Amino acid sequence: MPTQAARLDQATADALAAEFHRCFSEFDARHDLFAPDAFFDLLPPYWRFQIEGSGQAFCDQLRSIARGPVEIEIVRTLPISGGFVTEHVESHHTPDGDLVARRLHVCEVRDGQICAVTTYCNGGWDQQLRARHAAEAPMLRP
Repeated sequence: MPTQAARLDQATADALAAEFHRCFSEFDARHDLFAPDAFFDLLPPYWRFQIEGSGQAFCDQLRSIARGPVEIEIVRTLPISGGFVTEHVESHHTPDGDLVARRLHVCEVRDGQICAVTTYCNGGWDQQLRARHAAEAPMLRP
């Protein structure tokens, strides 16, 4: 019977998550952030793709979809057995206005490195969609 992985402490989860989130705005990863065989399972709206490797291909993918300078707001990070779950709001600042996306990441950690990431993204919402959403489905909580 497999043993359950230990829960990360909050400080370790926060530190790893901060470096992970930096990949989305800097398009670069600390050299030892990801395991050499890290696996990325990425689920944007209406699609799914996977990347495997040290993390450079992941950062290259983020760079390829950036539509201008990117700002990341970390919403929360929760330690779990064998890793952490973290959430952010991403804003792409473009000449045509900001695109905003909300993402949830489940990150597995092995020997202090992120070894697997599953990301769920709601897509980039432009100002028109954000205004429609605010009018039609106002949020009870932020």
